[in-house]
This record gives sequence, structure tokens and C-alpha cells, in this order.
Amino acid sequence: MAISSEQLRAALHDLNGQRDVRVQFDHADSCIIPKALVVPLEEDRLLKLTDGAREYLIDVQRVAWIEIGPALGSGLRA
Repeated sequence: MAISSEQLRAALHDLNGQRDVRVQFDHADSCIIPKALVVPLEEDRLLKLTDGAREYLIDVQRVAWIEIGPALGSGLRA
């Protein structure tokens, strides 16, 4: 099932900087974004998450699954 950028943005809209997000990509390492927030929609219409210091562009066509929770621990980071 393919999901669109808009659908994933809607699913993540409740992120408020209180929980970590782990994004697992097809055929790639996972990425942990600590205290994640969704970056407001910009002119480029890309889905971006931020930890307050960096922005992470999410290739929604390659997302296999996403885990949201408190302190997901050490993992690979972008």
C-alpha cells in the first residue's frame, strides 16, 4: 500500500516534540529523529521532520514503517 506525502503528514500531525520517531526505509537503514516535530508545509511540498537542530526530508515512497515513542534509544541517525 503506497501512501502519499499528505497522508503521512496527516498521520504524524500530532508530533509535538515530546516523542522520538524511528523511520524504517525499504532497502536502507532506519533513522531516529529525537523529539520530532513536523515542519509546516512549505512551497516545496516535501514532508520534513525536525529535532529542532536538523531537518529530515522523508522519502515517503521508501518508508516501510514508522515507530513513535518515548526515547527510542540509540539508532542510526541521518
